Order: sequence, then C-alpha cells, then structure tokens
Amino acid sequence: MTKVLRIIRSAALLSIGLFAVPSPANAQTDTYESPPIDYHKASVDDRITHLSAKIESGELQLQFDRQHGYLESVLEALDVPISSQTLVFSKTSLQRSRIAPRTPRALYFNDDVYVGWCVRGDVLEIAATDPQQGATFYTLEQTESKPPKFVRDRGQCLSCHASSRTQYVPGYLVRSVYPDSDGQPILGSGTFTTDQTSPLEERWGGWYVTGQHGTMRHMGNMLFSEAESREPELDRGANLQTLDTLLSTNRYLSPHSDIVALMVLEHQTQMHNAIAAANYETRQALHQSFQMNKFLEREEGHISESANRRIDASAERVLRYLLMRDEFELSDRVAGSSTFAKDFMDRGIKDSKGRSLRDLDLKQRLFQYPCSYLIYAPAFDGLPDQVRTRVLDKLAGILQGTVESPDDEHLTPEMRKQILEILRDTKPEFASRLAG
Repeated sequence: MTKVLRIIRSAALLSIGLFAVPSPANAQTDTYESPPIDYHKASVDDRITHLSAKIESGELQLQFDRQHGYLESVLEALDVPISSQTLVFSKTSLQRSRIAPRTPRALYFNDDVYVGWCVRGDVLEIAATDPQQGATFYTLEQTESKPPKFVRDRGQCLSCHASSRTQYVPGYLVRSVYPDSDGQPILGSGTFTTDQTSPLEERWGGWYVTGQHGTMRHMGNMLFSEAESREPELDRGANLQTLDTLLSTNRYLSPHSDIVALMVLEHQTQMHNAIAAANYETRQALHQSFQMNKFLEREEGHISESANRRIDASAERVLRYLLMRDEFELSDRVAGSSTFAKDFMDRGIKDSKGRSLRDLDLKQRLFQYPCSYLIYAPAFDGLPDQVRTRVLDKLAGILQGTVESPDDEHLTPEMRKQILEILRDTKPEFASRLAG
C-alpha cells in the first residue's frame, strides 16, 4: 500500500504554517510581491469585496446567532450551499486550539469562495478567488459587539498557502495526514497534497468522510498511533453513512462530511491554482519581455521566444487540470450522503441536450464529461489573452482531433464529441474557435 499522510488544510484556512516546511516559494516571494503582480498591494475584486461594499452601504446586514455567529448569514450572502460542508479534525489551521476529533472544523465552498468555521471559534476563515490575483484570504471576527468587518490577510496565510503544494502561487490545498488521538498529525509518517490524481487510499487522513465507496478504502474517519500509521488498517473508516459513533454533529449546520464534496474540492483547489499560476507566469513573462524590448530597441509589443515558451508551459498546466489528465480511476461506485451531488449538478450551465460539465459520473471517474466546470469561472475568463487563447485553441484542436495529444488518451472519441458539443453551446469564446 502506498504510504501517505495527507493532512487536509482545506482551501479556506488561514494557516499559520505550524506544520509547513520551507519551500522554494519562500525564496521567491518577490515573484508575486513585486510588479506586475503586487500581490499584497494590488486591489482585488472578489466576492468578499463585493459583500463588504454592500454591508458598508447598508444594502445588506449580516445576522449573528449565538451558536454559529455570522456563519449562516455569510454563507447565504455568498451563495455557498450548506450541503458543501466537509469536516476536518487535524490541528492544521489558524484556530488549531479549537480543533479536535470531537470538534472538527467545518469547511463550506462554492466555485470561488471557501469558508471555514470552528466551534467557539474567534473568527470565520474565508478565502475568495480574484480573477487577477488568485486566492485572497480574510477573517471575520465572530462577535456581535461591533459591526462585522472582513480583514484581509497580509502574509500570515502564505507561509502554507504559497508553496510547491499550491503551484508556487497564493492558493488552496487539500492534504491528508495520520492524525493521533488529539488530531495532531504524526509528521514522521509523511504528508501529501491531494487532487483528482490521488489514489483513494491516500486521501482524507484527518477528515471525516460520509458516503459509500464500495471496496475502495481511504484514510478518513480514523485516528492512528505511530505504529499503526506504518501499516494502516483502513477498513475501520470505510462506508460510513453517518458520524454518530464518532462525534456529535448537532453543533454543525449539517451532519455530513460528504465524500462527493471532498472529491470536488480536491479537483477545484488545484484547478484554481493552475489558473492562477498561468495568470502570474504569463504576466511576468510579458512584463520581462516588454522591458527587454526597450533595452534592445525591439518593436513595442514583441514577445520573446523565452516568454512564449513560458506562456505555452502555462497553457499546458491549465490543460492538465482542465481535462483531468492522470485522474485516479475509480474501481467501485461512489455515492454521497447528502444533497451535495444534486445541488452541485443543478448549478450547471446546460447545453441544448440538457448536459453540463458539472454532471457527475462517480462510477469510473469524478465527472461524466472530463473537462472542468471552472472553464466558466471569472478566474479563467480573466487569464491574459496570450495564455487563455492558447488554452482554448489547443482544447478545440484536442476535441476536434486536429491536435495530437498522447496525454489525452483517456478521452474517448465519444467523450471528445460530447465535451465539444457542450462547450459549443455554452462557451461562446470557445465556439468561435471551432473549425467549420
């Protein structure tokens, strides 16, 4: 069995880096703290800035309740479904003292916002995706004594949320660990970041998982000793429909930590990172190329060969996640315990035949049509033209069969045809690139 240790630090946590190790990104912060990115100085335009403006103008008021603080009101205002709830009990975030196997942290998400809540927590932890700057982190103090105000993080979160695990940009990650009886990761056993390519038996250590997955096994729902982490027996946490024997869920908005929500979360976090990384890399490549144009007296707007290579590599990074390359193949059927799957699919943009890129498969793979729904996201549309058009042109070629791509052999001719038809009907910028 592959040994793993994935301590999920879900997207929205404002981590303080307690369990982070130094990464090359720490030596490269200038790459996003200076022009053209200016991560900490540039203004952002995300769901939190929009919500803050509504609160400040009096257009909207957040409601506070004694059990959950502003949680329910914030979820409603941000259009984040309660059914997206997942529960993580490893001590791996800002409010680690509030987190334990009996009091896991709850995480909620939609396509571009992540909200973390702890029992008796001091703050809500929030991350929102800006089309240009990527992941931006905030806290909202859980007190009724003063007006609610979202406070933007100025670097504390990036000790964990800007590393090789987030593709070297401020971003999101899902990890798995072997948690001990207190929820503390047994760090000597290893740690891995998870996405759609990860084998199931390496996922969700430190998380609760509800739902069915047949003969497949995962690391969720279990505590370990150091000896047990060397040869883990994973049957104990398998196929739990409820968490009643593990903790009391009556303090949470939902009793579920849905397996399908976890699988979608894993794909979405790294897809967001791939888009942000392509955005950053393209802007930096163009910035440097244009600076050299002045020095070398080249034509204004000339893009150097090296810049073009960097942009091409960025487009490939996006395509890797967009087309679910190297996705782990399911060997049994997966079914969630909540309404998440239905709620998620109902949000889909449908083509003339009623199909959507959000349609789930859950028998052999995550999605019925392996092309990420985040192709509709503002972050994708906000990619610089030089990289976005390359992604769309190559995608059109792959789906039409005019571009040979050995990395996409997982896409059958029928799948390519279906994805092509869906995008033709639902993504005008893509449709304009099709031959004929």
